[in-house]
Parts: sequence; structure tokens; C-alpha cells
Amino acid sequence: MTTSDCYTCGMEAEFDALPPRERIAHDRLWRVAHATGTSLPGWLVLLPRRHVTAVHDLTDAEAAVLGAWQVRISRALRAVTGCDKTYVVQFAEAEGFSHVHFHIVPRDGGLAPEYRGPGVFGLLRAPEGQQVAAGRADDIARALRAELDGM
Repeated sequence: MTTSDCYTCGMEAEFDALPPRERIAHDRLWRVAHATGTSLPGWLVLLPRRHVTAVHDLTDAEAAVLGAWQVRISRALRAVTGCDKTYVVQFAEAEGFSHVHFHIVPRDGGLAPEYRGPGVFGLLRAPEGQQVAAGRADDIARALRAELDGM
């Protein structure tokens, strides 16, 4: 895969034109976006801003702030969505999505048992009519950005 074939790198190349849901927060190393194709509002992804396909290839600088990003995002999700906890998951195996990314998924008490733990991925490839609408994802993004800015 080349970076021109990478969905994440394609989005990064358009950074200044991205909607709020695609750039909830960022620094020079990481970007936070709302996941696409999910039926779960607030499902986020944390993405390195350069092309990297394995965690062991992260730079020391990227690794040094990774945990802080994950905790800040989890705290913001709890404040905005009221979730009980967050799941943090990394696979980067799907076709076109081998760029390292960390799923940060809000899990509230009302989530059906079949969607808890790894079953949550059943909510990621939702039928189009069940996916979080772009406008709603943008609203969530704005609320999360405000929460993150206040931390």
C-alpha cells in the first residue's frame, strides 16, 4: 500500500478542508476523528498524522504522547456522552485502513450485551440508515473539542 492508497493519509492531505468530525482535536503528531460507518455516536479514532502501519514503528515522540491522548479523549467522551467507560482498541487490518489507528469507543450501561467487548465492532459497519449522520457527528465533534480545549 502506498500513502496515496491510504484513507487516513488522504484525509490528512485535505486537513484544512476537513469537517469538524474529521479533526476534533490535533497536534503535530496526532489527529482525532469521529469514526465513519458506525451507529454508535462518539466512536472516535486517534490517528498518527504521518503514514505508519505498525505500533512498533511509531517514533519516540509519537509514543510519548499516545497514552495522554487516549486518556484525554476518554475523559472528554465521558463528559460529553456520559459513557461508563471507553474501549481502546488497535488492529489496523481492514482493507484500506492499515494506517495505525486507535479506536476509542464510548460504552454506556445501556449497551446490549452482544455489543460489549469485541462485539462492539458489530456497530462499526452499520447499514447506511443506521449510521451516525454527518451533522450529528459534527455536533459531537464540536462538544468534544470544547471539552478537550478546557482540559
